[in-house]
Amino acid sequence: MDKDQEVLAISKLVFELTLAGGTDSDLDGLLVRLLEVFKGLPAIRVLPRAVILLLNPRGRFVQVAQHGVPPPWVEGSSLESLPLEPQSQAHTVMTGNERYFALPLPGDDKLIGIALLGMEQDWQPDVFEVEFMTDLGIALSGLVNRCVVMETLRVREIELEDARTDAIRRLGAASEYRDNETGLHVMRMTNYAGAIAKALGLSESQRERLSIAAPMHDVGKIGIADAILLKPSRLTDEEFSVMMTHTEIGERILRGSDALIEAAREIAVSHHESWDGSGYPKGLKGEEIPVFARICAIADVFDALTSHRPYKEAWPVNEAIQWIHGQAGKKFDPVVVDAFDQALPQILRIRELYRDDIINPNQVLTLPELPSRERGWVIWDDSLSIGIDTIDAHHHYLFDLTNDLFDSVVQKLGAKEVVRVLKTLDQYAQVHFQAEERMMEHYGYPALDNQKLQHHGFREKLKELYDELHINPLTAQFDVLNFLKKWLVGHIWYEDAKLRHLVTVPGTA
Repeated sequence: MDKDQEVLAISKLVFELTLAGGTDSDLDGLLVRLLEVFKGLPAIRVLPRAVILLLNPRGRFVQVAQHGVPPPWVEGSSLESLPLEPQSQAHTVMTGNERYFALPLPGDDKLIGIALLGMEQDWQPDVFEVEFMTDLGIALSGLVNRCVVMETLRVREIELEDARTDAIRRLGAASEYRDNETGLHVMRMTNYAGAIAKALGLSESQRERLSIAAPMHDVGKIGIADAILLKPSRLTDEEFSVMMTHTEIGERILRGSDALIEAAREIAVSHHESWDGSGYPKGLKGEEIPVFARICAIADVFDALTSHRPYKEAWPVNEAIQWIHGQAGKKFDPVVVDAFDQALPQILRIRELYRDDIINPNQVLTLPELPSRERGWVIWDDSLSIGIDTIDAHHHYLFDLTNDLFDSVVQKLGAKEVVRVLKTLDQYAQVHFQAEERMMEHYGYPALDNQKLQHHGFREKLKELYDELHINPLTAQFDVLNFLKKWLVGHIWYEDAKLRHLVTVPGTA
């Protein structure tokens, strides 16, 4: 191929690359298309392996895309540790027996990263080819920047969604705190509802809407007098008639045409309706009752039955389950009761994770086994058990959420899903830390202050990494994963392992 033909081929490559790079934000796919168009340039002796490394805010290279080389989550496979020096021109680097062309990715005022393209060992590029590869790096940089901007916009988008729903969540929490000092009932009930909805086959978008609206089920209790709402004994018939009005009060509070408000209103007004038409306030029957309300009815009743209240003791779990079975076709939709049964392993786990009482170090849990996942970023083994079943269950769940985050990254679900999972993890970490600290304080654990300090440091670091998602979601998601793996395993081994001494505390049941 003579130089004129090579210039034309290179021009065609850059044009094709620009078209390909404008289709989506999948950088792995971009590398595939880039290597594909190189096949038309026999003079550019590039091999089918490539990576994109971007600089994080601390100046460290993070591998965010690859083709033909192992991804960064495979132990010891990452190219992030290569001795890469920022240069203005394309140049060659070696790693082991492999040779790469390093293409600088310039930003407005500084380097944003480097693309590495595998190259044949004996190829000695001339000045023209080095200049082309340098220009190609500039073109790639524009496409990478476009991807970063698109993902950053998705982070902003979910934040706008959260801002829109935050008032709903806060109003639900306000109603809950009036008659439940821990506020965990609404968390349990919402998670129960989500597990039932999943077993029922509702779509992901429906389940997400339910998770936002479910906390509003008792918002109408804001309009019930404390003398009735906080009465430590059973209500009289007259008082119960007043209490029943919380459904209609909730309906009036939640007026509006927004889809979330409509879902919350349906739940608030209808979660005490019965399948056979004997419920209140409207005597709806069967499928006249909105499906979200049918789900929340079972979730709410199960938590109410199995929780201690000033006027009653908690029912044993098996008795509560049997009672719900007995109400299938009467109070509850039989199909939703079946979904409740399918979701029981997850529901019983949620009940332990969001419990109101102080953790008993000596309690033995007998929770149903959950399906094991095929892969994960952090793997549980017996060495991580601290000998307190409830704390071990908490740690299992933190591992699960971390692996959910890992799956979001590996499956390229995008920054929006990463943010959603990260927020869920942060919220649950707060629940876990508070429960753990209450236990330590109750049993006089001497290193409580150090644990509090480390818990605070974890949440501050998570906030810092969350803020970095606004700068570069592509690098931040990998930095979050690395931090979680290192912190969770290290904290359990070196700090929480000491909690096993509480198991021998005398006088516990």
